Amino acid sequence: MRTKISNIIKQEVEAINNMPIDGISQVAIEMIYKAVHQDNGKIIVSGMGKAGQIGLNIATTFSSTGTPAVFLHPSEAQHGDLGILQKNDILLVVSNSGKTRELIELTELSRRLNPKVKIICLSGKSESELSALSDLTLSTGEPQEVCPLGLTPTTSTTCMTIVGDILVVLMMEKIGFTKEEYAKRHHSGYLGQKAKNENG
Repeated sequence: MRTKISNIIKQEVEAINNMPIDGISQVAIEMIYKAVHQDNGKIIVSGMGKAGQIGLNIATTFSSTGTPAVFLHPSEAQHGDLGILQKNDILLVVSNSGKTRELIELTELSRRLNPKVKIICLSGKSESELSALSDLTLSTGEPQEVCPLGLTPTTSTTCMTIVGDILVVLMMEKIGFTKEEYAKRHHSGYLGQKAKNENG
């Protein structure tokens, strides 16, 4: 059992190390910085299924660290929720396959509502239908799932989470986000108390 666990961890670590995100992540940071911190927009993150859950985590982590972001469910977007999109917002769509129908439709509807909206695609693939509709693609390098069936989102969602963490940390550094500002946004719980105590 220990050997199996070690192999799973090894496969996931190798996938993380092989992600082709050097340089391209900085381009994404500049796009997000301009939209949110210069033009007073926000990040709208969207994804379906497991990728959507990763997208929700990315959005909430951005928000708690000084970069306003919301999660938009792509299906609900087609029933009126797309109205949250404003002219200076930037869209981050998360799809391992890069061909999720609901996200392809979301990008098309978003461009119909706001033709100038910038779209970043976070995907396993560098080239896909979704990436073709986007201004920039962050690829995780098509990692092989550690699931014995090769189907269940495992390694792919791990890599997506890492990319989200990279974007958040780089943005925190770019805007000079402090513990004092963190405490203003995270009032309750252990982290809130820790941030306030360290600033008190």
